[in-house]
Amino acid sequence: MTERSPMLPPERTRTLALASAFLRGVAAAGLGLGSLAVLVTVGWISSPFPDSGPGGALRAAAAVWLLAHGAELVRPDTLSGVPAPVGVVPLLLVAGPVWLAHRAARDAAEPEEGRARPSQAGAFCAVTAGYLLVVAGAAAYARGGSLRVVPDTLAFPVALVVAGAAAAGVWTAAGRPFGPLPSWFPLVLQEAVARTLFRDRAEAACRAAAVGVAVLMGGGALLVAVALGRDAAAAQESFLALSGDWSGRLAVLLLAVSLVPNAALWGAAYGLGPGFALGTGATATPLGLAGTPAVPRFPLLAAVPEQGPATVLNWAALAVPAVAALAVAWCVVRRAAPAEAPRAQAWAPRETVLVTGLAALGCGAGTALLMAVAGGPLGSGALAAFGPVWWLAGPAALVWTAAVGVPAALLLRLWRLREPGWAWRRDAAVPEESGEAEKEAAGDKKPGKKAAEPEPAPEDEDTDDDAGFEPYDFLPTDPWHEKEAREARWASLKRGSGGLMADFPARVPAALRSEETSAKETSAKPADTDAKPETTPAEADADGRSGASP
Repeated sequence: MTERSPMLPPERTRTLALASAFLRGVAAAGLGLGSLAVLVTVGWISSPFPDSGPGGALRAAAAVWLLAHGAELVRPDTLSGVPAPVGVVPLLLVAGPVWLAHRAARDAAEPEEGRARPSQAGAFCAVTAGYLLVVAGAAAYARGGSLRVVPDTLAFPVALVVAGAAAAGVWTAAGRPFGPLPSWFPLVLQEAVARTLFRDRAEAACRAAAVGVAVLMGGGALLVAVALGRDAAAAQESFLALSGDWSGRLAVLLLAVSLVPNAALWGAAYGLGPGFALGTGATATPLGLAGTPAVPRFPLLAAVPEQGPATVLNWAALAVPAVAALAVAWCVVRRAAPAEAPRAQAWAPRETVLVTGLAALGCGAGTALLMAVAGGPLGSGALAAFGPVWWLAGPAALVWTAAVGVPAALLLRLWRLREPGWAWRRDAAVPEESGEAEKEAAGDKKPGKKAAEPEPAPEDEDTDDDAGFEPYDFLPTDPWHEKEAREARWASLKRGSGGLMADFPARVPAALRSEETSAKETSAKPADTDAKPETTPAEADADGRSGASP
């Protein structure tokens, strides 16, 4: 009620809006932390042999919540006495905090009728500051627990993850615009983004890259599911051996479910070729498992291939990046040669290759980023390296997508532009309305065809002089400025401009409009105003009775 009061000055209204955005960030962080704390507390209560009191359980919950943001944890109490790092982030836990921060920023920046809203930059800063305040408090609280947070990781990647989620929320509230760029960007880049053609191509490349990453993850998940199905007995044995009571098994099950996205990325890295590390002395690739793996007992790790040379089934994993590359090519070609547009509007081969290459670059960058967070250290000895190597998996995804996707995109483009059975692919095909109007405007004239001859004039005294006259083959000029012809020409120019022409209707200059109006008025008048009107029979009869001469 205070915020809606008209007695408040504008400065105070903006301050209240920023304070509301700050509180939204605090509430989003508190909601995520509280949900995880409730889950951990329930597990601690149901455990028959708890190792610590409620304070230790809450500190563990705070540490796990920070791990979900990308922070690295350290276990100080180990058998060797050397603190062991915990760097593997359960990716399913990341979805909750990221979504909460995104929603808070979106609600804070979304315009609402009758209520003041902060600027986009203000909403972003306020929500991020409120969220990071809770992060700092959770890190300080978890300092005395069994899992401690490495302080350096609070700035990177925790703060970066929160800021990225908040920025995405503000962008969503603004309608997900693609430009304009801020003034501090290079002028060349600002001019490029301002063009509709550039925005369309960049959007197509980003969508295709996202599709490629999604297909890679889906294929990796399929590989893990097949491997677990083959070794279901080993997975069940490891699951039952980790805990004997139902509360412990429930905790193991929840941990395994939260690591499913990690396992899918491990499978994708295996299909790409570089594989993943099973400790400092072993690597699993489609060529086989080399070295001695240091694998802890866990259900998902039962999918790890056995030692020895590779088989045909191992080589079949290479189909995953091939399918991802084909998906990228298909996504690009759907925009390069859409089914509802004529052939003249299809992209050139050079544009198709360029957009597919950019999509391959984006797919490689996204894959490298996900691989970097899918693995990490689990100890200071043999488990110091555990999971895929991002600087090998990312370039491998780029090479696969570019080598297979670019030729596939060109072939798919040729197939979609083929002539038989695709009437809309003809070079002269245009929409019906614009085609009829253009035919009217041009007089339906074709090369080598004479225009229709005018009707013969009545014979008079000049007939002999004009006997050898043949009229010139002029195109009719009157329909040139008609509305239908003008709109048809404007639509044709706009289609051929590639999105560079502005979206406003074609108009006739004032001079032409005045000439057209005067021409219509002149044509509406009688042909001969001085001619004597025709005499009616009654008037002729009256003239005869009066003795007037005929």
